[in-house]
Amino acid sequence: MPLLGSIIKKAYTLRNLPFEKKLDAISPIEAQKKQLNKLLKKAQFTAIGEHYKFSELLENDNRSEIFKERIPVHDYKLMYKRWWYRALNGEAYVSWPGKVKYFALSSGTSEASSKYIPVTGDMLASIKKASIKQLVSTVKFDFPLSFYEKGILMIGGSTHLQYNGTYYEGDLSGITAGNIPFWFQHFYKPGRRISRASDWSNKLNEMVKNAPDWDIGVVVGVPAWVQILFERIIEEHDLNNIHDIWPNLSVYVHSGVYFKPYLKRFEKLIGKPLMYQESYLASEGYIAYQNNPQSEGMELILDNGIYYEFIPFNSNNFEEDGNIKNNPKTFTIGEIEENVEYALLISTNAGAWRYLIGDTVKFINKKKSEIIITGRTKFFLSVCGEHLSQDNMNRTIELLQEDLNIEVNEFTVHAYKHDNLFAHRWYLASANNIDVELVADKIDEHLKNINDDYRVERLEAIKKVEVVLLPQQAFVEYLRVKGKEGGANKFPRVLKNSRITDWEDFLKKHNYL
Repeated sequence: MPLLGSIIKKAYTLRNLPFEKKLDAISPIEAQKKQLNKLLKKAQFTAIGEHYKFSELLENDNRSEIFKERIPVHDYKLMYKRWWYRALNGEAYVSWPGKVKYFALSSGTSEASSKYIPVTGDMLASIKKASIKQLVSTVKFDFPLSFYEKGILMIGGSTHLQYNGTYYEGDLSGITAGNIPFWFQHFYKPGRRISRASDWSNKLNEMVKNAPDWDIGVVVGVPAWVQILFERIIEEHDLNNIHDIWPNLSVYVHSGVYFKPYLKRFEKLIGKPLMYQESYLASEGYIAYQNNPQSEGMELILDNGIYYEFIPFNSNNFEEDGNIKNNPKTFTIGEIEENVEYALLISTNAGAWRYLIGDTVKFINKKKSEIIITGRTKFFLSVCGEHLSQDNMNRTIELLQEDLNIEVNEFTVHAYKHDNLFAHRWYLASANNIDVELVADKIDEHLKNINDDYRVERLEAIKKVEVVLLPQQAFVEYLRVKGKEGGANKFPRVLKNSRITDWEDFLKKHNYL
């Protein structure tokens, strides 16, 4: 019996018990009320706290409703313009106590320029706490004792941070990796030296080279980059599958992107089944993770420095381009309904206040506060009222792969003018020899079944569905050219405005079209 594994598993089990008892003892509504109180109390003497009179809010029993009325909804541009630029310039006590030491650079997948998201000491403590909770939740997965002695490969951004006089900037994954607990260093791969590499190609080469020296039990990362790593390791070391070199690999933790379109390819790269666990760590905080191996959804973390509100993602609250309207209707955790698409609004211990994070979610289990990510507020297609969500697109690609027994490694879509009406053009990355007209018909068929608005507009305004087949390298190379290769970067599922021209010019220039 592995002694170390036995000790670690016992520690995880003991650590998990207080978390479970605490969650059982307090309702989601009460947990969120406590979080709002803590956030307001701590931030009451900041510039934003004094401006919106947080002290008065704390004296009112109906503070959650007054909080909605008094503080406006902020997107990034508004939050930065009014408050965060001051913290970036070195001012303390702007939207959270103290001086912000770190800023996470995040362009997401819908913005061209980088966003500077404040990362406070309290936020780092919350991320660390949530990470430990997710780690100790593995005791529910009934792994052998030896599993708890294996390495954890985290494929994130560079841990090398740029110092700009008053703050450090870099990827959130790099900031958090640089602040991991000392006891975790033994398990953490690829290690400090490789993690500091800022160039993805160099980091990839180093991980491939060192792979035989590691005994990996868990891999964490964005599916596209993990897939590339596995393929490179298998090719470089002349393997049949990744388990030939990492026989104890049991868990893959993915985040930030719908995984099922990648599943068919992953299954060809592995030698035995993996446990797939989803997490939701955004630049603005650790939001949710899959706490139950039998559940499809992730459990919102309700007691860890984030207060949530939910905005129904519909035409009453959002413009056609995805921009939020003034005074949107918002709901708290006790008011939400299952299977309704909501845009996520958060107030955090990093100094975000009623901040539109840009993601959309659905509750699949209200009692357990379990959600699935359905897309982005800007990642939907509706040039003529078809209202295609990212969730619709993901499901369509999943069904397409099942129908034709093919692998689609990446995809993106955009609309364009066609004979005074409209058309949709899908770009698919696949190594299979496929009939693009058949694929277009299948995509069209599934979307009609999934989305009633699309079915109606397909008869009236959308006159063509087109498919362009590309190698996966086209998507990878585009991200590399844009400086977004590796780490937590993801390819946008929907292209709009100048990004359409930029993408098509790239494809022509590099002879992909």
